[in-house]
Amino acid sequence: MTFAEAFAAYEAVRARLPLPVPAICAPRLSQNLGDLAQEYDAFLLDAFGVLNIGETAIPGVAERIADLRALGKRVLVVSNAAGFPHDRLVEKYARLGYDFDTDDIVTSRKALARQVDGGDGRTWGLMISDGVEAAEFESLPHVRLGDEPSAYEAADGILMIGSATWTEARQALLEAALTKRQRPVYVGNPDIVAPREIGFSTEPGQFAHRLADRTGVAPIFCGKPFPMIFDLAFERLPDIGRDRILMVGDSLHTDILGAQAAGIASALVTGHGFFAGQDIAAAIDRSGICPDHLIEAP
Repeated sequence: MTFAEAFAAYEAVRARLPLPVPAICAPRLSQNLGDLAQEYDAFLLDAFGVLNIGETAIPGVAERIADLRALGKRVLVVSNAAGFPHDRLVEKYARLGYDFDTDDIVTSRKALARQVDGGDGRTWGLMISDGVEAAEFESLPHVRLGDEPSAYEAADGILMIGSATWTEARQALLEAALTKRQRPVYVGNPDIVAPREIGFSTEPGQFAHRLADRTGVAPIFCGKPFPMIFDLAFERLPDIGRDRILMVGDSLHTDILGAQAAGIASALVTGHGFFAGQDIAAAIDRSGICPDHLIEAP
């Protein structure tokens, strides 16, 4: 998927996303987060496009985080990375050179796990990548959604967690099952795409919006730009007012829109991730989603 196609895909599903906050659009330009350190006490960092591109760390970000912490700032990761268990994410960030405590990483996977805690006795159908353990969802009655149609029939609800090995054939089975019998669908990762070294990967949000269009099921999204993940982050910042919290991301439709809906400030990274090399002003004008700050790099 190209940038133009990805942006158009986000615009096409705007009716399911939070509404942007009306405002005069005049984002302030800054070089990096060091320029904003005195204005905020907590920084919520997206992962893809802010910390890393695929499996590669963005140069200088680990040092920037260390500088912010030295000033007494809180720095959390707030990511739609739902595809892997939490301990594997902690290991990944450490491998990339980031020093985050486990509680400093807030993911849409955690938001999804909280949303279905207890499970209500349902058997859940897991859209999860082949070879990845269920971990937080292992205790729930569940079936993994693969190539066997009976699994789709057995599920009383659907958890869309990871899509790395999801196929069009599996999507067709899911849509057919939901058309035949509607069931609740929870989406761990609302992203339509994610920036990687060789382009954009297809994420669960793309499949969730497709099945909504084709089956009439209204998915419940647990990551950015929706509130559940922000609520988890705010729980870790009980003594910091929302006027002193900044969300930093590379996507207008997830990071910036989510920050507006949560009542916090936002900074869009322009030199890395989704908008690298793109016309930022045109995208803001087209979407009507306007960040408070534009920064070249975190």
